[in-house]
Amino acid sequence: MLEKGNRANTLHGILLIALFSFAAFYIAGFPFVKRLSLSPLIVGIVLGMLYANSLRNRLPETWVPGIRFCTKQVLRWGIILYGFRLTLTQVAAVGLPAVAVDLVVVAGTLLGGVALGRLLGIDRDTALMTSTGSAICGAAAVLGAEPVVRCEGYKTAVAVSTVVVFGTLSMFLYPVMYRTGLLGGMTDTEVAVYTGSTLHEVAHVAGAGNAMDPTDALGIAGVATITKMIRVMLLAPVLVVMSLLLAGRRRTPGGAEARGRIAVPWFAFGFLGVICLNSLLQYVCGAESVREIPLNGAVEYLDTFLLTMAMTALGTETSIDKFRQAGAKPFVLAGLLYVWLVVGGYFVTKGLVGMF
Repeated sequence: MLEKGNRANTLHGILLIALFSFAAFYIAGFPFVKRLSLSPLIVGIVLGMLYANSLRNRLPETWVPGIRFCTKQVLRWGIILYGFRLTLTQVAAVGLPAVAVDLVVVAGTLLGGVALGRLLGIDRDTALMTSTGSAICGAAAVLGAEPVVRCEGYKTAVAVSTVVVFGTLSMFLYPVMYRTGLLGGMTDTEVAVYTGSTLHEVAHVAGAGNAMDPTDALGIAGVATITKMIRVMLLAPVLVVMSLLLAGRRRTPGGAEARGRIAVPWFAFGFLGVICLNSLLQYVCGAESVREIPLNGAVEYLDTFLLTMAMTALGTETSIDKFRQAGAKPFVLAGLLYVWLVVGGYFVTKGLVGMF
């Protein structure tokens, strides 16, 4: 992709995506965008989709390899560096209850999503991508699953869109349920674990947690975020299991499925390795939180930019025609999974947290 004869054109494509990503960061800083908790990743995919439906056919096709480089290599590095946001200390801080709830919620969402996808007649890749986004950590999980599932770019964009819709709804719904007493049967710890184990994005969890407990005096905001981070850690083992189950199956020209070599998601092991390295750095530096580790802020900013580039590049492959091709079924699937997260997650949290 970066061969000598094609290097200049490839760099042009990468530069185009980088410029869009800088614009996404700028727009994400607008006050009304911040209030909606729309990260640069989400703004980036919107910009990419706007480009796909306007200027996409007016720029040289020779730039396409650079755009695809961003959806592959840049994406993998973004997922690996995402591990610098997490430490093993976070798991110890909330203990076994949060881990148990996260495991049940993630497994239930993935298995239920695949089963519902079959009932709705949704293709396997779209169902799997949509379920992964709902189950683990929203857009970042969808991006992580893309190299393993190897689906078309528009299916990734559709999955991300479902995360944006239902995750944003949750961010406003949970504080309302808390204020109106609908969560009155839960302790503060249970509310925190419930929030962290069922909301889609880290930003959504932070927004809802702060709305319920602005000063973290009740511990809701902090524990909810840590519970969410434990859920993020499950991304690596889920990707490994997913790659083993898919076992390299690909469609042959005749339409039949052929079994090839297993696509080992090495970047998932890199993600886990970075978490362990970050935990060691926290211990060596004596940092109380992950944000106090030296250079952590700079690495997180770089990682967010890389993920924004990947998301923007995926957006450029997504036209309105492809959304029409996907239809409404993925959103129906995401809606059913959302009901499971809100209702099922409540009873799972009440049952498991009470056991420990």
